[in-house]
Amino acid sequence: MIKIIEKHPIIALCALIALMLLPNLHVMQVTIMEARNFITAREMLVDNHWLLTTMNGEARYEKPPLPTWLSAISASIFGIQVYALRLPTVFMIMVLGIYVYKLSLSLLEDKEHSFVNACIAVTAFYTVGITIEAPWDIYAHGFMMVAIYHLYQLFQKQSNFWSHTLLSGLFLGFSFLSKGPVSLYALFLPFILAYASTFKFKNFRPKVFSVVSVILLMLCVGGWWFIYVRVMDPETFTHITQKETSNWGSYNIRPFYYYWSFFTQSGIWTIPAFISLLYPYLKPRVKHLKAYRFSFYWTLFAVVLLSLIPEKKSRYLMPVLIPLAINTGFYIDYLIRHFKTLKNKKETIPVFFNFGLIAAIGIAFPLIIYLNLKDQLHGYWITFSVASVILMSIGVCILYYLKQRAIKTIFYLTVIFYASIFIVALPLYKALIPEHYYDITTLKPEAEAAELNVYGTDNVSPEMIWLYGDKLPNITLENGKFQFPKDKRFGLLTKPFTADELQHISTFYTVDFVRTYDINIANKSSRKHNSRLIDSYYILTKK
Repeated sequence: MIKIIEKHPIIALCALIALMLLPNLHVMQVTIMEARNFITAREMLVDNHWLLTTMNGEARYEKPPLPTWLSAISASIFGIQVYALRLPTVFMIMVLGIYVYKLSLSLLEDKEHSFVNACIAVTAFYTVGITIEAPWDIYAHGFMMVAIYHLYQLFQKQSNFWSHTLLSGLFLGFSFLSKGPVSLYALFLPFILAYASTFKFKNFRPKVFSVVSVILLMLCVGGWWFIYVRVMDPETFTHITQKETSNWGSYNIRPFYYYWSFFTQSGIWTIPAFISLLYPYLKPRVKHLKAYRFSFYWTLFAVVLLSLIPEKKSRYLMPVLIPLAINTGFYIDYLIRHFKTLKNKKETIPVFFNFGLIAAIGIAFPLIIYLNLKDQLHGYWITFSVASVILMSIGVCILYYLKQRAIKTIFYLTVIFYASIFIVALPLYKALIPEHYYDITTLKPEAEAAELNVYGTDNVSPEMIWLYGDKLPNITLENGKFQFPKDKRFGLLTKPFTADELQHISTFYTVDFVRTYDINIANKSSRKHNSRLIDSYYILTKK
């Protein structure tokens, strides 16, 4: 089985990602960043706002539109629903995995090792997590990996590199059109620095024109939308640009060392990732020293450059996981080749601990879930049982092969374990939905049946607007007073009125409280229970 997989690595990689993500793509709750993207995509389809993009009817130029266009195209085919809108991100993970494999193959000329690198990249914790937390990122970095692969070919080849010039410039532009210069700074610039430090730019003069062409093509493909919006809506564009730029130096400020634990974002590969960064240890043990040095420099340059930016968030580390996956692959390759004969406990204990811990989690899965969800498993016992049997079985297999020191088999079992969590355990997420959860999706048809227009205040969350299913015209607050519409009777979604607000409004309207919408998955007693996801619905009738 392993030999068949390694014989057809790209097909195997795409099949892994499809089986891992497609069955339960719709299950997880929509996040705030996703909601913004989905609302904008919906308004592209409903209101034809493809170029001057909007969110809830208002200008939304904070992010370039390419990811949203792809989501909207998917929704136009499969319907405006979460599954369709998330679908393109799955294909972007495939693109990322394929080009990690292709770049690794160019570096190593070793299919097996390259496939290991790609598997690590697509099963790293934040590679999948970013598709929900900040979907623009996977597009920006996925397109950037295509560009980097072709740029590497351009640098390495002595002739016939014009196709690489064209594709590199095109995909650099696509990356820029996905999230501006973010991936250029976090992934591309570290790549250039690492390449210069490792391979040097040999015989570069004949390629100067190609490199200039790459830059010009990138600017044309990636920059035209920004110019279009600047011309068509200059005031709004300038205001949004100034606000976004100021955030880099004044919002979410963290110390320089905030990213030093970056390797933990690898999830199940945390310990191997850390060991792969021990350069003096691994240097004499790798087969391809120059390629290892390149991935090591690429990783470190990416972390250092990100650390220089005052604004820091954990999800900004996602591009670091790409060179880190290649770097980690060198350690896994070393273990595959030599672990059976290793005697030094300093080398063997971390391996036994890492994969033993993964096996223990699989074996303990039924107990862990039962203790945490025993009162919420009604209706999910079959799902729970299937997930328990599969994850326990994989855990037992990992222990068995760990005893045999068969690291290649253990590696693939670990990948299967990670994929199985998404396939068989993720449906249990629905069991987390608490009793207080009140879905707002019924409000729109109810209001239409009652012939009511529904409005919202500006503090209604994007998640709530997405679930509502349409725009919520905004009622603004000026000089401490709501600017209500002319409707004699209308619905209003807002945070609960204060006593003073209710007293003032009651002078002009009869206020009927209907219900509270709470879309928190976390229990009310939890710190994660967020007031931002709670709104009250009132019907106001003019006196």
